[in-house]
Amino acid sequence: MRLSYLILVSIFCASACAAAQPEPYFPAQVYVGYSLLSNSFNGVPGSHQPLNGWDAAIAFPDWRHLHFKLDYSMYRGNNLNDPQRAFLIMGGGQYEATFHRERLYVQALVGEGGLNGSWYKDDTAGYHNGNTGTIASFAEFLGGGIDTPIGFHTAFRVESGVQHSNFDPITPTSQGGQPYHLPGIPTYFGRLSAGMVWRSALEPTRPRESPSASVESEIVFESLNSFGHFHIFANSWWSYLSVGGIEYDRHSWGRWIGARRDYTAEILPVVILRQPSVTDIWGNPIGAGRTNREIVPGIGVLPIGIRFVWRDGTRFKPYYFIKGGMTGYTQKAFSQYAAYENLCLDQSVGIQFRLNDRTGFRAGFGVFHQSDGFVVPSNPGLDEMNWSAGISYRIGGSVGTK
Repeated sequence: MRLSYLILVSIFCASACAAAQPEPYFPAQVYVGYSLLSNSFNGVPGSHQPLNGWDAAIAFPDWRHLHFKLDYSMYRGNNLNDPQRAFLIMGGGQYEATFHRERLYVQALVGEGGLNGSWYKDDTAGYHNGNTGTIASFAEFLGGGIDTPIGFHTAFRVESGVQHSNFDPITPTSQGGQPYHLPGIPTYFGRLSAGMVWRSALEPTRPRESPSASVESEIVFESLNSFGHFHIFANSWWSYLSVGGIEYDRHSWGRWIGARRDYTAEILPVVILRQPSVTDIWGNPIGAGRTNREIVPGIGVLPIGIRFVWRDGTRFKPYYFIKGGMTGYTQKAFSQYAAYENLCLDQSVGIQFRLNDRTGFRAGFGVFHQSDGFVVPSNPGLDEMNWSAGISYRIGGSVGTK
């Protein structure tokens, strides 16, 4: 749960930093409110129990009324004597329009959810060791809402929609447990949220851009290699990853907290996974897999991302980016019981150094997450620490300014 508190603190710090900016226009939205989930995750028919929680989100400056949005929600409760402690981290798009004084919007979000392992207990089997349910799942949310202004910088928000996830119970086996779908376990939930949203102004006036200005953009040829593991959303830490890719960055959203905001996307034509040759359902090596590894090639596409660049125009520029997409392999990844395709999330911080007017070198440290979201019963996943290096070539902007 430490991660959830760090995310909440980051959102509040971002809003505080934004409020301190001297610029009169800060079109991002910061939201915090109460949230209600229609059912517990073990809420089988006859035992439906809503869960209370909270929701925090930040929507970045829009492009043609479309915002990139990050959303974090947490829920707590009990049902059938089982504790329900859930959190969901999702990202996606929010499209909005103004009607009189109100702003109406629709949104589509995807991401991952986490649950405590004891959210479902099989009382008939007397199985109470705290590992009776899957603890991670792919999650989606589709809905909309309305903002009603109550001040120059604030509005009251009400939103609702449908949320989907696929957490399943686990049957104990000699290999550590086999997920299975129990009829009656809910996968679709109604979600209602109400709270306060902050923005610099509900009807800002945007500065006009020169139509002849060249858009700042660049291509980065990069390499990434893992050197360690940790557990956040994933179980396995026996595999290692090396990739080669091409990243595209385009200045699309102005500035925020002193940083230039870029749209970023990446294609990974070379993905090399080194994994144990024999594993159990959770990706743990067994038998010959304890000493032997196999090489699994693949590819990746990460089309959704945002990059922040500080000290723009100087010889060295700190940066942070986050990108999401999918990887695919020629055989099942991380476990012989898992999937060929995985959702992935790539985050990195580092410094980019200017070599000349057009080229630069960058080096960073990051985290690369992969998991199949339980589209099959086995979802070992992998959270890898990595180092990366790349050569950038600027294809937009004025020569001699970066």
